Amino acid sequence: MKIKWDAFVAKLGDRPNLQSTLSNVPELKENFQLEIEIENSLQEDLISNIKPELLTWLRLELKNSLIQLNTVFAENSKGRVIYTDAEKFDELMKKNASLALLRQKFNLDFGH
Repeated sequence: MKIKWDAFVAKLGDRPNLQSTLSNVPELKENFQLEIEIENSLQEDLISNIKPELLTWLRLELKNSLIQLNTVFAENSKGRVIYTDAEKFDELMKKNASLALLRQKFNLDFGH
């Protein structure tokens, strides 16, 4: 399922917001229910717009007409406010670990 999901996301190269939203592979629940975590209503709207196409594609590729996709809002710990560039970078790295490689490869720093 992950391979097929990633293949669909790769086809969305001209739509970076949607590609980013779908970068998290959904969790497979009972009865072929896929559950993807989202952070806000904008992401929910993006998924709603592409959902029929995505489900059709997954059902055909995985040969399973029972597949459903549900969105759930991620529980964010809003207790701590992020201020510094380093803290912002650490939060972004949680979402995309490849940023550390880019930072190292291009010798990037936060310009103190």
